[in-house]
Amino acid sequence: MACRMIDMQRYPRREHFDYFRSLPYPYVGVTAEVDVSALAGFCKAQGCSFYLSFLHAAALAADEVAPLRQRIRGGGIVEYSECPTSHIELKEGGTYCYCTLRHHLSWDAYLRSAAEEREKCREKGAIQEDGDVESMYFISALPWLHYSSLIQPVAGGDESNPRITWGKFQWDGAGKCAMPLSILAHHALVDGVHLAQFYEKVQEKMAAICQGR
Repeated sequence: MACRMIDMQRYPRREHFDYFRSLPYPYVGVTAEVDVSALAGFCKAQGCSFYLSFLHAAALAADEVAPLRQRIRGGGIVEYSECPTSHIELKEGGTYCYCTLRHHLSWDAYLRSAAEEREKCREKGAIQEDGDVESMYFISALPWLHYSSLIQPVAGGDESNPRITWGKFQWDGAGKCAMPLSILAHHALVDGVHLAQFYEKVQEKMAAICQGR
């Protein structure tokens, strides 16, 4: 995983960057339903985890939208070549820990790696991320609730890790399965068009998983 500093003298959003950094709440986010019918069917047929499958699709989708790989550092911008995820794993007793996964692996290698990391996390994990925290996408889920909006906790200021969350999926009478998906990002880096691109890429990545690509 490599990273590079953006040349702020040539950065086309410099005015926007400075403006949104000046705000007390500089974040932009959206919740929209996504069609997960094909992926849910694929996971049931293959006997694999829907959670891990969608997590994989969401991470790869975010990586294809360059501003989502960018972070604010020292008043400038650093851009990562790819970003791992830090997601929540439930532990016995109702608490949880953070588990780090990498996603630029083959499907089988990803599933093996994810199973190993989840097991280690449940045994020894805590709420401190493992690795380069700046690079991560922060992932959470509300599998008990099909929600229509969500408020995310953020540190504020220049803390700029995108947060991706999804809820319970629901089947309708026509055989469609819909799931709420939320994303929150720092507006100094990310605009609405980039959020829309993320949702488009999520559909593409889910389709690729179902097609074995």
